This record gives sequence, C-alpha cells and structure tokens, in this order.
Amino acid sequence: FVIVGLLAACDKKGGGDDDAAAIAEANKVWTERCVTCHGDDGGGGGPGAAALEVKPRSFTDPTWQSSVDNARIAKVIVEGGAAVGLNAAMAPNPDLKDKTAVVDALTKKIRKMVK
Repeated sequence: FVIVGLLAACDKKGGGDDDAAAIAEANKVWTERCVTCHGDDGGGGGPGAAALEVKPRSFTDPTWQSSVDNARIAKVIVEGGAAVGLNAAMAPNPDLKDKTAVVDALTKKIRKMVK
C-alpha cells in the first residue's frame, strides 16, 4: 500500500494535467508577452524590439545560455530586468510569482531555443 501511495503522489507531482495546464499557460504568456520583444524564435527580433534602446536578449545564443542558470532566468521573468541589474524595459510579471510550474515551463522553453 505504501508503494502505491508513493507512486500516486509522484504521478500528481511529476506529470499529468497540472503540467499540461502549466505548459499551456506558459505558451500563452510567451505569445502574449514575450514574443513582442524577443520574437517567436527567441532571437530578440520581435516587432517591438526596434523601438527599444537596449535590444532584447537573444535566447538562441549558446554563450549566454551557458552563462546563466535557471534561477536567474526565472527571477527575470517574475521580477523583471532591473531586479538582476539588467534593463528595466524587461518588464516584471508579478502575476507569475506563485505560478512556479508556469515559470519553469517558460524557462524550459527558453532553454530549448539555443542554436
């Protein structure tokens, strides 16, 4: 009985509908908020990028990808660029503060953009 209970707990925590919902919300956030500056491919060439004095980060850059950890990416997503000494034009997303699964899904999405 203990093993079955542990397996059930693992299933709830590690996959299923919660993950699917988080990924769906992350994709919506990406499309509605991130693409404007970072572009659909994460290269930093979104339609709003031209108007920015400091150009958006390219997530496709392998040097940058290897220089940053997931915690920093998550902090920038939630607290904005100014929170880590980056440009304040990278807006915070305080509504994601308690949505760690969504932030994790966004971080994974960013990590997959490396070229």
